[in-house]
This record gives sequence, C-alpha cells and structure tokens, in this order.
Amino acid sequence: MPILSFLLYVFVTKFTPGPNNIMAMLSANKYGFNKTMKFCLGVGTGFFVIMLLCSYFNLLLTNTIPKIEFYMTIFGSIYMLYLAVKIMFSKGNNKESDQNNNNGFFTGMILQFINPKVILYGITAISTFVIPFNNSNLSLILYSLFLAFVGFVGTVCWSSFGSLFQKFLTKYKSQFNVVMALLLLYSAVSIFLEK
Repeated sequence: MPILSFLLYVFVTKFTPGPNNIMAMLSANKYGFNKTMKFCLGVGTGFFVIMLLCSYFNLLLTNTIPKIEFYMTIFGSIYMLYLAVKIMFSKGNNKESDQNNNNGFFTGMILQFINPKVILYGITAISTFVIPFNNSNLSLILYSLFLAFVGFVGTVCWSSFGSLFQKFLTKYKSQFNVVMALLLLYSAVSIFLEK
C-alpha cells in the first residue's frame, strides 16, 4: 500500500472545509467547545459506520452508487444549501432554544449518511488504498477505525478554532456567518463540479 499517498489523501480530505468541519466550528463558536463534543462524537460514530459499510459492501456500493449517486448528490446538496441559509440568517440570540437541535450526537451522526462527500470519500479510500492490499476482517475494522478517528480529530480541530476565537467571531458574527454559509454553498456546488 502506498502509505504516504493514503495518509496525504486522508488528512487533506478530512481537514479541509466541509459540512462536518464547518458545522463543528459554528457549534463551538455558538455553544462552546464542551457542548460541541456531542456533535463531534456523532460525526465520528457516523463516520465509522459509513467506513465499515464501505469496507464490507465495497463491491455492492461500487455497483449501486452510480445508480443512486445523482439522487444522493441532489439530496445532500439541498441539505447543505438549507444549512447555509440557516447559518446566514441566524441571529444566535437564544442559545438554549436550539442547543439540542444543532449540535447533538444524533445530528452529527445523521449528517454522515446524507453527506455524499463522506460516502464518496469512504468508497475512494477503501477501494483504492485498503481493499487491494488488506482485506481481512481485522484490517478492515482497523482502517475503518483509523478513518473515523481522523474524521473525528478534524471536527475537533475545527471546533477548537470556533471556541478559541469565540470573542472575535461573536464580534463579527454576521460576517462570519456569511463566510461559513458561502463555504457550505461551495461544498454543495463542488460536489457537482467533481463529476
């Protein structure tokens, strides 16, 4: 296995802006780092499940994805656009009322199943770097754990950024929300451009 190529692909993909990282940063900025950990754990859990599915059903997914990829792309992009609009017009005055809706474990986990970037990332990483070289049960589970851990660490890093710069980001909240919404919009559009 080309380890350096694998690690570069994994780390660059998981530490660049995407729905998981942007939502984690926004949540930490709004609610603080500790309360965002539920979201990050949800992301990690959902990510692990997706990586396991990609590992064990790689042949099935490879045959099925072309048939449903268009619909997944549409659905995922619409969801990202919804998040972008919600972020752009967020007032952020009432932290308690929406605290459990936006940064919980369940939200982080479900986001993985409608995020075509994660699913396509899993298919690519597993089919290109893992299955051809290591296809035992133990290696598939360990690689899935590694990929999920890197995804979790990426969201925690972005959460840390949101938390560390909370005062600055609060001062420039509307501008920050516009930039984050535009990044989500970019994520949604880039899914179509990669085809």
